[in-house]
Amino acid sequence: MMSYKGYNGYAVYDDEAHIFHGELVGIRAVITFQGTTVAELEQTFKDSINDYLNWYKKRGKEPEKDLYPFLS
Repeated sequence: MMSYKGYNGYAVYDDEAHIFHGELVGIRAVITFQGTTVAELEQTFKDSINDYLNWYKKRGKEPEKDLYPFLS
């Protein structure tokens, strides 16, 4: 489990494509991230959350909060 700014995500490794891919959990929106290294995966995870939060901020709306904060 990965956590950042109160959001959680998980990732798996695809050994055929040689890539990690994951998504956020606990919100209705589908937010995904991927990377070829653990460092890249961690960065794209954070970037995806920041993009998600900025999208809402630009529109003056509140983003969804994690429905399962106890998983952090």
